[in-house]
Amino acid sequence: MDRDLVEFVVIDQLVPKEHLLRKIDAAVDFTQLYEMVEPLYCEDNGRPSIDPVVLFKMVLIQHLYGLPSLRRTAEEVSANNCYRWFLGYPLQEETPHFSTVSYNFRHRFTEETVDRVFAWILDEVAKAGYLSPKAVFIDGTHIKANANTKKQMKEQIPAAARHYAKELMEEVNADREAHDKKPFDDNDPPASPKKHKDNTSKKKLARRKKQGFRTVTKSVTDPDCGLFVKGEHKRQFA
Repeated sequence: MDRDLVEFVVIDQLVPKEHLLRKIDAAVDFTQLYEMVEPLYCEDNGRPSIDPVVLFKMVLIQHLYGLPSLRRTAEEVSANNCYRWFLGYPLQEETPHFSTVSYNFRHRFTEETVDRVFAWILDEVAKAGYLSPKAVFIDGTHIKANANTKKQMKEQIPAAARHYAKELMEEVNADREAHDKKPFDDNDPPASPKKHKDNTSKKKLARRKKQGFRTVTKSVTDPDCGLFVKGEHKRQFA
């Protein structure tokens, strides 16, 4: 095998005609991103920046192909001809370093920018007829958080409003009646599975219930996750 063979190639010929990235490139006008990020760049100060469309495309590649990190994404982009074609990088040109992508999404692109991009995507999907606001069933999957279970704190938060539970019960009963089943009594919902013992005194529980608060366990390092345990799995933040 001659691995030192010099060949003249056209990068477009290295990308299969039915490749997913070809379809995305033909369907999406990425130039609209320039207008959204224009206020975040300076035309006459600092060194030339990486094309913002390239940065967004790299993150898109990461999520489309399930790459675990930006570092891995940068490595794959450098070695994959299809990714290079999608980003507009020839074979001999160095692709962006992962730290460049990370820095821009941490410090340059604001929350407002990301919201605008997300709204634009939803708008394009809706115009194409692929978006429906109707939800039939929603399944939630717990994902393990990168948080130490020993670094936790207790916090009191307002109890959720009960109107959602009422609406849910109405939907359940409507479905039961449609299947010739007896509806549940609003004041006597179906028994829940085995509950964990709560050592909190009855006085404290009654006071919290009256005040409309409940106590939750939160992670010190990642406040967005919650303490989770299911079946034989160990207790973890997720």
